Amino acid sequence: MKPRKVMIIGTGNVGASAAYALLNQQIGEELILVDINPSRLEGQRKDLADAAAYMPSRVTVSSRSVADCADVDIAVITVSGGSLKPGQTRLDELDATAGIVGQIVPQMMAGGFSGIFLIATNPCDIITYQVWKLSGLPRHRVLGTGVWLDTTRLRRLLAEELDIAPQSIDAFIVGEHGDSQFPVWSHCAVYGMPLEEFSRGKNGQSLDFAALAERTRKTGFEIYAQKGCTEYGVAGTIAEICRNLLTGSHRALTVSCVLDGEYGQRELAIGVPAVMSQDGVAQIIELDFTPQERRQFDASAAVIAQNVRRLAKLLS
Repeated sequence: MKPRKVMIIGTGNVGASAAYALLNQQIGEELILVDINPSRLEGQRKDLADAAAYMPSRVTVSSRSVADCADVDIAVITVSGGSLKPGQTRLDELDATAGIVGQIVPQMMAGGFSGIFLIATNPCDIITYQVWKLSGLPRHRVLGTGVWLDTTRLRRLLAEELDIAPQSIDAFIVGEHGDSQFPVWSHCAVYGMPLEEFSRGKNGQSLDFAALAERTRKTGFEIYAQKGCTEYGVAGTIAEICRNLLTGSHRALTVSCVLDGEYGQRELAIGVPAVMSQDGVAQIIELDFTPQERRQFDASAAVIAQNVRRLAKLLS
Protein backbone atom coordinates (compact mmCIF):
# COMPACT_ATOMS: atom_id res chain seq x y z
CA MET A 1 0.00 0.00 0.00
CA LYS A 2 1.32 3.43 -0.98
CA PRO A 3 2.24 5.42 2.15
CA ARG A 4 -0.06 8.39 2.70
CA LYS A 5 1.87 11.65 3.00
CA VAL A 6 0.81 14.91 4.63
CA MET A 7 2.94 18.04 4.20
CA ILE A 8 2.70 20.74 6.88
CA ILE A 9 3.81 24.11 5.50
CA GLY A 10 4.81 26.29 8.45
CA THR A 11 5.98 24.80 11.78
CA GLY A 12 4.89 27.54 14.16
CA ASN A 13 2.29 26.93 16.87
CA VAL A 14 -0.44 25.73 14.53
CA GLY A 15 1.76 23.71 12.19
CA ALA A 16 3.67 21.94 14.95
CA SER A 17 0.50 21.20 16.93
CA ALA A 18 -1.19 19.88 13.79
CA ALA A 19 1.77 17.60 13.09
CA TYR A 20 1.62 16.30 16.67
CA ALA A 21 -2.13 15.68 16.40
CA LEU A 22 -1.69 13.80 13.12
CA LEU A 23 1.12 11.77 14.66
CA ASN A 24 -0.81 10.84 17.80
CA GLN A 25 -3.92 9.89 15.84
CA GLN A 26 -1.83 7.81 13.40
CA ILE A 27 -3.13 9.74 10.38
CA GLY A 28 -0.83 9.02 7.45
CA GLU A 29 2.47 7.21 7.26
CA GLU A 30 4.73 10.20 6.60
CA LEU A 31 4.64 13.73 7.97
CA ILE A 32 6.64 16.20 5.90
CA LEU A 33 7.58 19.51 7.49
CA VAL A 34 8.37 22.73 5.63
CA ASP A 35 9.50 26.03 7.14
CA ILE A 36 11.45 29.08 6.02
CA ASN A 37 13.42 28.94 9.30
CA PRO A 38 15.84 25.98 8.95
CA SER A 39 16.75 25.86 12.63
CA ARG A 40 13.15 25.74 13.81
CA LEU A 41 12.33 23.21 11.09
CA GLU A 42 15.05 20.81 12.18
CA GLY A 43 14.19 21.26 15.85
CA GLN A 44 10.54 20.46 15.22
CA ARG A 45 11.46 17.47 13.06
CA LYS A 46 13.70 15.97 15.73
CA ASP A 47 11.18 16.59 18.50
CA LEU A 48 8.34 15.00 16.52
CA ALA A 49 10.59 12.10 15.50
CA ASP A 50 11.17 11.41 19.20
CA ALA A 51 7.40 11.34 19.75
CA ALA A 52 6.96 9.08 16.71
CA ALA A 53 9.21 6.48 18.36
CA TYR A 54 6.42 5.86 20.91
CA MET A 55 3.72 5.26 18.31
CA PRO A 56 2.33 1.71 17.92
CA SER A 57 2.98 1.81 14.16
CA ARG A 58 5.71 3.43 12.13
CA VAL A 59 5.33 7.09 11.12
CA THR A 60 8.18 8.86 9.35
CA VAL A 61 8.82 12.54 10.12
CA SER A 62 10.86 14.29 7.45
CA SER A 63 11.60 17.77 6.15
CA ARG A 64 11.86 19.09 2.61
CA SER A 65 11.69 22.18 0.47
CA VAL A 66 8.17 23.26 -0.45
CA ALA A 67 8.75 22.45 -4.12
CA ASP A 68 9.57 18.80 -3.37
CA CYS A 69 5.89 17.86 -3.22
CA ALA A 70 4.95 15.72 -6.22
CA ASP A 71 4.22 12.66 -4.03
CA VAL A 72 2.27 14.54 -1.32
CA ASP A 73 -1.38 13.60 -0.76
CA ILE A 74 -2.43 16.59 1.36
CA ALA A 75 -0.60 19.89 1.72
CA VAL A 76 -1.68 21.85 4.80
CA ILE A 77 -0.88 25.57 4.64
CA THR A 78 -0.51 27.04 8.14
CA VAL A 79 1.81 29.98 7.41
CA SER A 80 0.69 33.37 8.71
CA GLY A 81 1.65 36.93 7.94
CA GLY A 82 1.91 37.88 11.60
CA SER A 83 0.04 38.27 14.87
CA LEU A 84 -3.21 40.13 15.31
CA LYS A 85 -3.17 43.37 17.27
CA PRO A 86 -5.94 44.33 19.71
CA GLY A 87 -9.08 45.33 17.84
CA GLN A 88 -8.11 43.58 14.60
CA THR A 89 -10.04 40.74 12.95
CA ARG A 90 -8.88 37.78 10.87
CA LEU A 91 -9.47 39.87 7.75
CA ASP A 92 -6.62 42.16 8.80
CA GLU A 93 -4.18 39.32 8.17
CA LEU A 94 -4.99 39.19 4.46
CA ASP A 95 -2.26 41.43 3.03
CA ALA A 96 0.72 39.72 4.65
CA THR A 97 -0.57 36.15 4.41
CA ALA A 98 -1.58 36.51 0.75
CA GLY A 99 1.95 37.65 -0.07
CA ILE A 100 3.50 34.55 1.49
CA VAL A 101 0.96 32.17 -0.07
CA GLY A 102 1.52 33.85 -3.42
CA GLN A 103 5.13 32.66 -3.31
CA ILE A 104 4.48 29.14 -1.98
CA VAL A 105 1.74 27.86 -4.29
CA PRO A 106 3.46 28.56 -7.64
CA GLN A 107 6.59 26.74 -6.36
CA MET A 108 4.49 23.74 -5.45
CA MET A 109 2.69 23.60 -8.77
CA ALA A 110 6.03 23.87 -10.57
CA GLY A 111 7.18 20.96 -8.40
CA GLY A 112 4.34 18.77 -9.68
CA PHE A 113 1.89 18.94 -6.78
CA SER A 114 -1.35 17.13 -7.63
CA GLY A 115 -2.78 16.40 -4.19
CA ILE A 116 -5.29 18.26 -2.04
CA PHE A 117 -4.66 21.68 -0.53
CA LEU A 118 -6.03 22.24 2.98
CA ILE A 119 -5.85 25.88 4.07
CA ALA A 120 -5.53 26.52 7.80
CA THR A 121 -4.46 30.15 7.92
CA ASN A 122 -6.40 33.40 8.15
CA PRO A 123 -8.41 34.84 6.61
CA CYS A 124 -9.23 31.24 5.73
CA ASP A 125 -11.95 31.69 3.10
CA ILE A 126 -10.13 34.33 1.09
CA ILE A 127 -6.81 32.46 1.18
CA THR A 128 -8.61 29.26 0.13
CA TYR A 129 -9.92 31.10 -2.91
CA GLN A 130 -6.43 32.51 -3.62
CA VAL A 131 -4.85 29.04 -3.49
CA TRP A 132 -7.50 27.69 -5.86
CA LYS A 133 -6.84 30.46 -8.38
CA LEU A 134 -3.06 30.17 -8.12
CA SER A 135 -2.96 26.38 -8.29
CA GLY A 136 -5.25 25.83 -11.26
CA LEU A 137 -6.50 22.68 -9.54
CA PRO A 138 -10.17 21.63 -9.74
CA ARG A 139 -12.12 23.34 -6.98
CA HIS A 140 -12.89 20.07 -5.20
CA ARG A 141 -9.15 19.65 -4.46
CA VAL A 142 -8.79 22.96 -2.60
CA LEU A 143 -10.57 23.49 0.71
CA GLY A 144 -10.10 25.36 3.96
CA THR A 145 -10.64 24.41 7.59
CA GLY A 146 -13.29 27.13 7.50
CA VAL A 147 -15.98 26.90 10.19
CA TRP A 148 -15.37 23.29 11.24
CA LEU A 149 -13.59 24.49 14.40
CA ASP A 150 -16.42 26.97 15.02
CA THR A 151 -18.91 24.13 14.54
CA THR A 152 -17.03 22.02 17.09
CA ARG A 153 -17.03 24.94 19.53
CA LEU A 154 -20.79 25.34 19.11
CA ARG A 155 -21.35 21.64 19.79
CA ARG A 156 -19.12 21.82 22.87
CA LEU A 157 -21.03 24.79 24.26
CA LEU A 158 -24.38 23.12 23.58
CA ALA A 159 -23.12 19.92 25.20
CA GLU A 160 -22.29 21.85 28.36
CA GLU A 161 -25.72 23.47 28.40
CA LEU A 162 -27.61 20.23 27.72
CA ASP A 163 -25.40 17.79 29.66
CA ILE A 164 -24.97 15.47 26.68
CA ALA A 165 -21.95 14.43 24.62
CA PRO A 166 -21.17 16.78 21.71
CA GLN A 167 -21.15 13.78 19.35
CA SER A 168 -24.90 13.44 19.95
CA ILE A 169 -25.59 16.99 18.78
CA ASP A 170 -26.18 17.81 15.12
CA ALA A 171 -25.44 21.55 15.07
CA PHE A 172 -23.17 23.58 12.86
CA ILE A 173 -21.92 26.99 11.80
CA VAL A 174 -21.82 28.18 8.18
CA GLY A 175 -20.41 31.23 6.42
CA GLU A 176 -17.15 33.08 6.93
CA HIS A 177 -14.60 31.86 9.44
CA GLY A 178 -14.95 35.25 11.04
CA ASP A 179 -17.40 37.74 12.45
CA SER A 180 -20.20 37.10 9.92
CA GLN A 181 -20.50 33.36 10.65
CA PHE A 182 -23.78 32.06 12.08
CA PRO A 183 -25.39 28.84 13.40
CA VAL A 184 -28.08 27.24 11.22
CA TRP A 185 -30.53 26.81 14.08
CA SER A 186 -33.29 25.55 11.77
CA HIS A 187 -31.23 22.39 11.09
CA CYS A 188 -29.83 21.79 14.60
CA ALA A 189 -31.06 18.90 16.74
CA VAL A 190 -30.22 16.21 19.28
CA TYR A 191 -30.81 12.93 17.44
CA GLY A 192 -33.61 14.49 15.44
CA MET A 193 -35.21 16.33 18.38
CA PRO A 194 -35.13 20.14 17.95
CA LEU A 195 -32.75 21.81 20.39
CA GLU A 196 -35.49 23.91 21.97
CA GLU A 197 -37.66 20.87 22.62
CA PHE A 198 -34.73 18.90 24.04
CA SER A 199 -33.69 21.80 26.30
CA ARG A 200 -37.19 22.27 27.69
CA GLY A 201 -37.49 18.57 28.40
CA LYS A 202 -34.03 18.40 29.98
CA ASN A 203 -33.76 21.71 31.85
CA GLY A 204 -37.28 23.08 31.76
CA GLN A 205 -36.11 26.24 30.01
CA SER A 206 -35.22 27.64 26.62
CA LEU A 207 -31.72 28.04 25.24
CA ASP A 208 -30.32 31.52 24.74
CA PHE A 209 -29.55 31.07 21.05
CA ALA A 210 -28.14 34.57 20.54
CA ALA A 211 -25.74 34.19 23.47
CA LEU A 212 -24.57 30.77 22.23
CA ALA A 213 -23.86 32.16 18.76
CA GLU A 214 -21.92 35.08 20.25
CA ARG A 215 -19.90 32.85 22.58
CA THR A 216 -19.02 30.59 19.65
CA ARG A 217 -17.93 33.55 17.56
CA LYS A 218 -15.77 35.04 20.32
CA THR A 219 -14.09 31.91 21.67
CA GLY A 220 -11.12 32.03 19.31
CA PHE A 221 -10.38 35.67 20.14
CA GLU A 222 -10.69 34.96 23.87
CA ILE A 223 -8.13 32.16 23.60
CA TYR A 224 -5.86 34.39 21.53
CA ALA A 225 -6.05 37.19 24.11
CA GLN A 226 -5.41 34.82 27.02
CA LYS A 227 -2.48 32.77 25.66
CA GLY A 228 -1.24 34.64 22.59
CA CYS A 229 -2.33 32.09 19.99
CA THR A 230 -4.78 29.34 19.18
CA GLU A 231 -3.22 26.00 18.31
CA TYR A 232 -4.72 22.82 19.79
CA GLY A 233 -8.28 23.34 18.57
CA VAL A 234 -7.24 24.11 15.01
CA ALA A 235 -4.73 21.24 15.15
CA GLY A 236 -7.60 18.89 15.99
CA THR A 237 -9.57 20.39 13.12
CA ILE A 238 -6.73 19.78 10.66
CA ALA A 239 -6.28 16.21 11.90
CA GLU A 240 -9.97 15.38 11.58
CA ILE A 241 -10.25 16.79 8.06
CA CYS A 242 -7.08 14.97 6.96
CA ARG A 243 -8.33 11.68 8.40
CA ASN A 244 -11.65 11.96 6.57
CA LEU A 245 -9.90 12.86 3.31
CA LEU A 246 -7.30 10.10 3.48
CA THR A 247 -9.82 7.42 4.41
CA GLY A 248 -12.47 8.65 1.99
CA SER A 249 -15.01 8.55 4.81
CA HIS A 250 -17.73 10.45 2.91
CA ARG A 251 -18.50 12.21 6.17
CA ALA A 252 -19.95 15.72 5.86
CA LEU A 253 -17.97 18.51 7.54
CA THR A 254 -18.53 22.27 7.39
CA VAL A 255 -15.40 23.41 5.57
CA SER A 256 -14.50 26.29 3.27
CA CYS A 257 -15.34 25.32 -0.32
CA VAL A 258 -15.11 27.19 -3.61
CA LEU A 259 -18.67 27.67 -4.84
CA ASP A 260 -19.82 27.60 -8.44
CA GLY A 261 -23.52 28.34 -8.25
CA GLU A 262 -24.28 26.56 -4.98
CA TYR A 263 -26.24 28.81 -2.64
CA GLY A 264 -26.42 31.30 -5.52
CA GLN A 265 -22.72 32.20 -5.14
CA ARG A 266 -19.67 32.03 -7.41
CA GLU A 267 -16.02 33.07 -7.35
CA LEU A 268 -15.56 32.77 -3.59
CA ALA A 269 -14.91 30.18 -0.89
CA ILE A 270 -17.14 29.95 2.17
CA GLY A 271 -17.97 27.51 4.96
CA VAL A 272 -20.70 25.04 3.96
CA PRO A 273 -21.44 21.36 4.66
CA ALA A 274 -19.41 19.19 2.28
CA VAL A 275 -18.78 15.46 1.87
CA MET A 276 -15.14 14.39 2.21
CA SER A 277 -13.55 11.83 -0.13
CA GLN A 278 -10.02 10.79 -1.10
CA ASP A 279 -10.33 13.13 -4.08
CA GLY A 280 -11.35 16.11 -1.95
CA VAL A 281 -14.88 17.52 -1.79
CA ALA A 282 -17.23 14.93 -3.23
CA GLN A 283 -20.41 16.96 -2.75
CA ILE A 284 -21.52 20.32 -1.40
CA ILE A 285 -24.75 20.00 0.57
CA GLU A 286 -27.19 22.85 -0.07
CA LEU A 287 -29.36 23.53 2.96
CA ASP A 288 -32.88 24.87 2.82
CA PHE A 289 -32.36 28.08 4.79
CA THR A 290 -35.07 30.09 6.50
CA PRO A 291 -35.45 33.63 5.04
CA GLN A 292 -33.40 35.04 7.94
CA GLU A 293 -30.64 32.45 7.47
CA ARG A 294 -30.55 33.20 3.74
CA ARG A 295 -30.00 36.90 4.51
CA GLN A 296 -27.24 36.01 6.97
CA PHE A 297 -25.54 33.72 4.48
CA ASP A 298 -25.70 36.29 1.69
CA ALA A 299 -24.30 38.94 4.04
CA SER A 300 -21.43 36.64 5.03
CA ALA A 301 -20.72 35.85 1.36
CA ALA A 302 -20.69 39.59 0.63
CA VAL A 303 -17.97 40.13 3.26
CA ILE A 304 -15.85 37.43 1.65
CA ALA A 305 -16.52 38.69 -1.89
CA GLN A 306 -15.45 42.20 -0.88
CA ASN A 307 -12.15 40.85 0.40
CA VAL A 308 -11.66 38.65 -2.67
CA ARG A 309 -11.85 41.87 -4.69
CA ARG A 310 -9.37 43.48 -2.29
CA LEU A 311 -7.09 40.48 -2.78
CA ALA A 312 -7.23 40.94 -6.56
CA LYS A 313 -6.14 44.56 -6.17
CA LEU A 314 -3.33 43.57 -3.82
CA LEU A 315 -1.96 41.08 -6.32
CA SER A 316 -2.45 43.19 -9.46
